[in-house]
Amino acid sequence: MTVDTADLYRNFATREARGHSARYEELAAAVAEDEKLLALIERLPEPKRQPNLLLAAVRFLDGPTEDPEEFRSWVIGSWDRVGATMLRRRTQTNEAGRCATLLPLLASLRGPLALIEVGASAGLCLYPDRYRYAYDDRSSFGPADSPVTLGCRTSGPVPLPERLPEVVWRAGIDLNPLDVRDADDMRWLESLVWPEQRDRADRLRNAVSVARAEPLHLVRGDLNETVRELVAQVPQGATPVVFHSAVLFYLPTEAREAFTETMRGLPAHWISNEAPAILPSVTARLPRPAPQDRAVFALALDEQPVAFTGPHGQSLDWF
Repeated sequence: MTVDTADLYRNFATREARGHSARYEELAAAVAEDEKLLALIERLPEPKRQPNLLLAAVRFLDGPTEDPEEFRSWVIGSWDRVGATMLRRRTQTNEAGRCATLLPLLASLRGPLALIEVGASAGLCLYPDRYRYAYDDRSSFGPADSPVTLGCRTSGPVPLPERLPEVVWRAGIDLNPLDVRDADDMRWLESLVWPEQRDRADRLRNAVSVARAEPLHLVRGDLNETVRELVAQVPQGATPVVFHSAVLFYLPTEAREAFTETMRGLPAHWISNEAPAILPSVTARLPRPAPQDRAVFALALDEQPVAFTGPHGQSLDWF
């Protein structure tokens, strides 16, 4: 057991779950103080100790998440299955809501666009032109027949688009791409949605219906090698845009540095939407410190930060 693992769950409870999931806040706080549970989690490789991964695995296996003591007893008694699920699966929260925070940047680029998402999961964020958007109290806009409407609170001089970007090509990279036609994969995605957030669960199912109607190119592979291959496949006349959200956190520092150098050498725009400390070049250019009372991402275009965003696309605070 290490203090770092306890802090991981404690910080998740106070900075991520608080105000968004009372159940997860309570469970994560309980795990942080439970030496037996922490010892079990410590048997896993460090990238597999994430609170989201543990909580999703328990729900995927139909374990209890209402009461901390029942949760503790069940996880300890079922650890072989829980640990195996955590080793096999990944935190692949495919939150289509993040398109609301990416859209102003995408719409500002010269089109038509060719989108490449790194850490794409099932690729639901590769359809920004297929969703409707509602910023603050403004009227929603986007395809009238879309089953998905993404709401987002804004502050600052957000360059809200007058029209959706034209996307002519889309592809995704993931170490373990998920298939929207596979019931088990989709059940895993639903397990990653926090229990009280029924709107997110509904949005996920509706976004899956969009992806099923228009399948895209998903590639299994390492991000550094595969992103070069995909950029080389972009149709002539389209502007390549590589983007990612909450992905680089799961890479060791050396791999992040290698990816940064890869992106700097590619003929493509680079949109990153990651925790503020993940990319040093973005961190150094932030005009103000990130808030300490809640989790945010730093949204950047070609390493220039433009906003803090809510992790699920719920807010956009433009600089």
